[in-house]
Amino acid sequence: MRIGIDLGGTKIEGIVIDSVGTELARHRVATPQGDYSATLKTIVDVVQHLESSIDGAASASSSSGGRYSGGNCFVGIGIPGTVSPATGLIKNANSVCLIGHALDRDLESLLDRPIRLANDANCFAMSEASDGAAAGAAVTFGVILGTGVGGGLVFRGAPHTGINAVAGEWGHNPLPWASGDELPGAECYCGKRGCIETYLSGAGLRRTYERGGGTPGLDTTEISVRATDGEPAAVTAIRIYEQQLARALATVINIVDPDVIVLGGGLSNLNNLYDSVPILWQQWVFSDQADTHLRRNKHGDSSGVRGAAWLWPTYPD
Repeated sequence: MRIGIDLGGTKIEGIVIDSVGTELARHRVATPQGDYSATLKTIVDVVQHLESSIDGAASASSSSGGRYSGGNCFVGIGIPGTVSPATGLIKNANSVCLIGHALDRDLESLLDRPIRLANDANCFAMSEASDGAAAGAAVTFGVILGTGVGGGLVFRGAPHTGINAVAGEWGHNPLPWASGDELPGAECYCGKRGCIETYLSGAGLRRTYERGGGTPGLDTTEISVRATDGEPAAVTAIRIYEQQLARALATVINIVDPDVIVLGGGLSNLNNLYDSVPILWQQWVFSDQADTHLRRNKHGDSSGVRGAAWLWPTYPD
């Protein structure tokens, strides 16, 4: 059995899964805000709660099944950032209280076992590649389209992070083949302008909609509903979004050539994307035919926490 932890900005969620991905237990609590020590304690509490909840079932199984030699469950954690290969400390985290800390080593000391950390987008990709929408694919690119825009790569069942631990960070590349009215683009929190994230995030879609004369202050779900109802500003905004997404994903295909691209995050619920975007990206993919599949995620909001558990290899339970 393996425990997966999703360390989010507002909640910390944990699950226990068996060797075939069946969920055995789940626990969710609020994330302490801006407090690193309290975050560590909360993660430890969640792990202990989950282990207690499955203790009876575990005692009836093999003592080594899905557990490391100390007798406790393996733990994988998805975080909104990554571990710097240069320093071993957390970098690029939206939860800024994590930055500069040795999160993995601190938790290994508190939990008295090895743990594995990965970026939350990598965990999403790992989940969908393991037993989700991309199960069986050799190469999977998992995309997060929400408050931010991120991505994760899985090659033959293993997450690929890269020598700089930034593999999949396509959201901070510039929007490719940008037209005059798309330039220079909005400012991004990373300090640059015109990042893919500034176009394809929820805020990016709202900006496009409002620039085209749409009602200010609507969320992306409301914009989608208005597009379905035929409102011109909403229809145009969604059409532009589809084309921008196609261009951005075409560059991923040109570099990585994945078998499957899986969409996650709130904007993955725009139903037209799965039909329109693969048609649109054909004109930018450097091939006579682009056979990459674009799929909706299978596990929804649970993909991140499931992928964290899948960071450990499969053992018989």
